[in-house]
Amino acid sequence: MDSEVYIKHYAQVDSHILTVDLPQSQIVGDVLQAVAEIEAIVQPYDAWDRQSIKDLLSQKINQLLIAIKAGRIVGYCLYQVVFEQAEVLRIATHPDYQRQGIAAGMLDDLFRHLEVQLATSILLEVRADNTPAIELYQRHGFATIHQRQGYYRYANQSPVDALIMQRLILS
Repeated sequence: MDSEVYIKHYAQVDSHILTVDLPQSQIVGDVLQAVAEIEAIVQPYDAWDRQSIKDLLSQKINQLLIAIKAGRIVGYCLYQVVFEQAEVLRIATHPDYQRQGIAAGMLDDLFRHLEVQLATSILLEVRADNTPAIELYQRHGFATIHQRQGYYRYANQSPVDALIMQRLILS
């Protein structure tokens, strides 16, 4: 079905990645390129390029979750797990697919995946002016535990605070 969204996890990007449900034509390079393209759109001031994402994923603690709709990668979540602590490094949905529950589905899948890995909590950082993202995270059980004053600074723009949010996974 074209309307379904498939969410898949990747670990350690290299020439022998194993995944079960991606079409044969969907190779690792295509995945990295698609993630980098979405990243460039949704993070215009500090996007990570394809090589940066590949380098990040060459470290075993970092993992990639992707959302596929109609054969196209429409969202991703880069995260890491260190012992019992997880952290979302980036999560985004292509603008053409926002407000369709894709990010929510990725978070739900991530939580299930982290329970299996015995993670007890997950952290993330979000711009204080990103109200839709903050509301999504709050609906998924995240609470603000810290605020970094003026953390985001870009040329010709006022500084924006960063919120550090946390959600407990296992009690």
